[in-house]
Amino acid sequence: MASSSSIKKSIFSAMFLFSIFVVLPLSEAQLSATFYDRTCPNAVTIIRNSIRQAVSRERRMAASLIRLHFHDCFVQGCDASILLDETATIQSEKTAIPNQNSARGYEVIEAAKLLVERACPGVVSCADVLTLAAREASVAVSGPSWTVRLGRRDSTTANRAQANTDLPSPFAGLNGLISAFANKGLNTREMVALSGAHTIGQAQCFLFRARVYSNGTDIDPNFASERRRGCPQTGGNANLAPLDLVTPNSFDNNYFRNIVLRRGLLQSDQILLTGATTSIVSEYSTTPRTFSTDFGNAMIKMSEISPLLGSAGIIRRVCSAIN
Repeated sequence: MASSSSIKKSIFSAMFLFSIFVVLPLSEAQLSATFYDRTCPNAVTIIRNSIRQAVSRERRMAASLIRLHFHDCFVQGCDASILLDETATIQSEKTAIPNQNSARGYEVIEAAKLLVERACPGVVSCADVLTLAAREASVAVSGPSWTVRLGRRDSTTANRAQANTDLPSPFAGLNGLISAFANKGLNTREMVALSGAHTIGQAQCFLFRARVYSNGTDIDPNFASERRRGCPQTGGNANLAPLDLVTPNSFDNNYFRNIVLRRGLLQSDQILLTGATTSIVSEYSTTPRTFSTDFGNAMIKMSEISPLLGSAGIIRRVCSAIN
């Protein structure tokens, strides 16, 4: 018969192990970089090749895919809800103010998903395709890579109202940006690192018109004059300008160098050179390796915001619709 002390030890060990499983966040407990190794071993390679081909056809697509992933994760978690089309029962996030006539790359995700479906029907989620696409897009334009843990499932709903309230505005002040990211579990340094995605991509004239015509002290006059040429005071709302005028198609730290020189295109870019974020911008402007590392780590954290796991959600056959 076991002694009372050995029984107590066994109970304590069981309670300790139980506490470990309870304390671990669900996303960390179930997401895994090897999630598809047995069920769809070529999934990552198929998606990588598809995304890199898309970016080779259009370099701007890299920025669009990273942004699409960001806009997905900030609205009810990384569940591919942004990919759902409008139906009688779904208010699509595609028509939310921050996404309408702005978010792009949907067809690239669908193309990658189609290839994966042919290899492994009903196995790989659209949420995981989009998450992997963001990483492969970064690598395709000389940006950082990072470990992607997989196993997300797809939502059956979208949330246009949340997209309108939770996605950070390009006109936001510093406190607003910090709060928007903090609400998703991302700290101030991670917010600045993720803002560095604006080292690639373009913005529409109506988003930076007020800034380049402001004659403010926070904008380089020559930079403002150059941006005005493609952005008239009236009309031309959809005219595009690169977020990074120096290397618009390469992922580097020039975004932060531009901000230090008062050449941030958007108000939400230049505002980072104020208050608590000034030192972070300065650091990233001079240490590209630190920025690259921090960006990758922040992308990992963002990609694991409230994923659907286990039996939650579904695996969509087509990303734009419920099965």
